Amino acid sequence: MTKKRLSSIKQDIIAACLRMNQTGLNQGTSGNISARNGVGFVITASGVRYDGMEQHHIVEMDLQSGYRGEFLPSSEWRMHMDIYAACPDAQAIVHTHSPYATAVSSLRKDVPAFHYMVAAAGGNTLRCADYATFGTQELSDNMLAALESRSACLLANHGMICFGKNLDAAFSLGVEVEALCRQYAIACQMGKPVILKDAEMANVLERFKTYGKQPAETEKSDSPAVFAPVRRD
Repeated sequence: MTKKRLSSIKQDIIAACLRMNQTGLNQGTSGNISARNGVGFVITASGVRYDGMEQHHIVEMDLQSGYRGEFLPSSEWRMHMDIYAACPDAQAIVHTHSPYATAVSSLRKDVPAFHYMVAAAGGNTLRCADYATFGTQELSDNMLAALESRSACLLANHGMICFGKNLDAAFSLGVEVEALCRQYAIACQMGKPVILKDAEMANVLERFKTYGKQPAETEKSDSPAVFAPVRRD
């Protein structure tokens, strides 16, 4: 990858980080964003305020946990690395501690199909990964299990993580997950939500293969990127 292209990717990540905090999807220095970079990826540095972030704060990493530069990568680099290693379609990843996703994740249960847009994550539920300490391999392993056939999940008592075919897609999915968690929290306060049946969600998932796509896009891809597990020896 050329230096010009790498610089562009880093600048896009910085812009997404600023937007993430401006929209309330994240706060402070929590959360992190990455993008695939050839055979590796680039990720936000640990503990750097987004409003002061510059390109040298975006750390280059390989898929064997190696990094280059004077700044340490985000403490959650393992989750990003493991997604890129296991899912070729993942081109960008957004991890946030957004208010409603974090609150719902503390319930430690999957969000059911109270709304058909739950299918945006790739299935008939928005799964919640089992709890583990941040930055650990255990957390990453729990996340991978929750992401099977999905492109987003909650992380128990932590937040959410999602990926997409590009940075805009990953960011948009993060916004959708937060909105779903907010809607679900409100619905639960009002009573017990009526859950859509599996048959209806199967219909929705089929329709989502072309949802929001123009004809030219449909010809290129008939389904969104989702996580497919690979053997980990």
